Amino acid sequence: MSPTRSLAVLLSAGLALVACGGDTSNDTSESTSTTNTASGGGTTLTLYSGRGEDLVQPVIDMFTETTGIDVDVRYGNSAEMLLLIQEEGDNSPADVYYSQGAGFLGTLSADGRLLELDDDIPSLLIDPALASPSGDWIGLTGRARTVVYNTETLSADDLPNSFADFTDPTWKGRIGWAPTNASLQDHITALRYILGEDGARAWLEGIMANDPIAYEGNGAILDGVAAGEVEVGFVNHYYLYQNLVEDPDFPVANRFYTDGDPGALVNIAGAGVLTTSDHPTAAQDLLRYLLSEPAQAYFADANYELPVVAGVPTQQGLPELGSLTLPAFDLNLLLDLQGTVDLLIDVGAL
Repeated sequence: MSPTRSLAVLLSAGLALVACGGDTSNDTSESTSTTNTASGGGTTLTLYSGRGEDLVQPVIDMFTETTGIDVDVRYGNSAEMLLLIQEEGDNSPADVYYSQGAGFLGTLSADGRLLELDDDIPSLLIDPALASPSGDWIGLTGRARTVVYNTETLSADDLPNSFADFTDPTWKGRIGWAPTNASLQDHITALRYILGEDGARAWLEGIMANDPIAYEGNGAILDGVAAGEVEVGFVNHYYLYQNLVEDPDFPVANRFYTDGDPGALVNIAGAGVLTTSDHPTAAQDLLRYLLSEPAQAYFADANYELPVVAGVPTQQGLPELGSLTLPAFDLNLLLDLQGTVDLLIDVGAL
């Protein structure tokens, strides 16, 4: 592994621990832990999960009940789990790595650490853009980037027609964002490919000129928008729906950008099988199950995520993933976290 990539992983891990942890609903970091889903003989898989236990464990339990395959899950931060796999090398006990974003999977793919999956697995997806072109990792759920706005002061028509136009000076002091958050960093990495390096820098400089308020994560941004601290915020789509369950009158709404707009990034939570796995067949069976109707329905109903297979409905009010504009670039490119962190530092956001 190159020193540059190692530095990128170490730095993004530190930022993510401050920001969003294992992509849990309350934006807090989790300490690494191990959970056994079942006991008994037979195959036992080891899963390194960068997604929170509350998001993942119920589906792992469903898999074990259905197949009889036990799964030992080690939970932590996506970057933390990636770094652990890199440090363990060929001695890693992990069979499967489950990441909150494509960039971390792209790093393992570039290092040749992921097994090429059986052809039937990517064929289950709505769109091939939701998997690695190399066929070595698979998207499991979609997460759309949105702009949330305070419904007591704004309507959807008051927002710019393009995400790029939040650099307009009329938005000075009205924007909330989380520059240490892994999802926001993924979005900026995507902007570097959509707009080019110069275009992404110009956009960030325009946002910084508007004095955005920095928050620790998506949930804090929504609270800030609802409280009137800011009028808009850049977040993942599903955080709003978690708030609406608790308070149907929560004064915030999502604005989805589509039609190739820079604000229309759809990132994924996904997984791959390590080339050093002792149980590659069972590990791929786990990925197949995570793409099955029961698992996809759970992710949609309990977590408000977007299913990546056809025929599984989203929660009421959410768009179908197939109706959104999917990224017209290889999601493996999101691995260049170091370049994004450097850019955020250069413009004064970090």
